[in-house]
Amino acid sequence: MTNLATLGKNGGLAHKNAGTSFPSLSWFDDFSLNDFPSLLSSNFNSGISLPKVNIKEVADAFIVEMAVPGLQKSDFDINLDNQMLSISAELKNENEESEKDYTRREFGYSSFKRTFSLPETVDENKIKANYNEGILEIFMPKKEAAKQKPSRTIKIS
Repeated sequence: MTNLATLGKNGGLAHKNAGTSFPSLSWFDDFSLNDFPSLLSSNFNSGISLPKVNIKEVADAFIVEMAVPGLQKSDFDINLDNQMLSISAELKNENEESEKDYTRREFGYSSFKRTFSLPETVDENKIKANYNEGILEIFMPKKEAAKQKPSRTIKIS
C-alpha cells in the first residue's frame, strides 16, 4: 500500500503526498479530508477501542481494573494459560429495517484482547472476576508465602 495519508498526533489527517492531485469526484468534492476523522468516529466507527487498564498491588493481591462500559458479563472471555491472563470481548450487532420501498441493514463487529503476564506470586486457583457499572475487576490473590507480613519489633537479647 502507498502511504497517501497518515493520522497525525491530534487525530487529523496529514498529507504525505501533498503534491499529488486526485481526480475530481463530484460527490467527494463536498468533503475535505479534515472532516474524515470526525465522520469516521461518529458514523462508521462503532467498534471498541483498546480498553484502559489500572493495575494495582495491595498487601495480599494484585487487582486489575478495566474500563469497558456498555458490555454484559457474558461478552467477556477471561483465560489463564501458563501464567498469561488474557481478557477479551467480542460484540456482534445486526439491525434491519424494512419499509415500503427499501430495506436497510447495518451490522457491526467489535472485539479487543488484552494479555498480561502474571507474577509467580499469584495464587492462580483463587483468581476472581467481577463486572459492575462498566468496570471489569479481576482480583488475583497472592500466594501465602508472598503476602506482605505485618511489621514487628525484634527484641535484642
